[in-house]
Amino acid sequence: AAGWLIDNAGLKGYRKGDAGVHKNQALVLVNYNNASGQDIINLSELVQEVILEKYGISIEAEVNFI
Repeated sequence: AAGWLIDNAGLKGYRKGDAGVHKNQALVLVNYNNASGQDIINLSELVQEVILEKYGISIEAEVNFI
């Protein structure tokens, strides 16, 4: 499951500026204060890249970005 991969890659609780991966739910990205939509997208792409590099598995977002 993607949550397990994200957690075991050390990304649960990871934060980049005001965008972060929830500390208890690895599948949830959080705007902690003033992150822009682009900040959230960038974080999502970073998570995808880390999982691909670490496990050789491509994961995709389940949301529609608008």
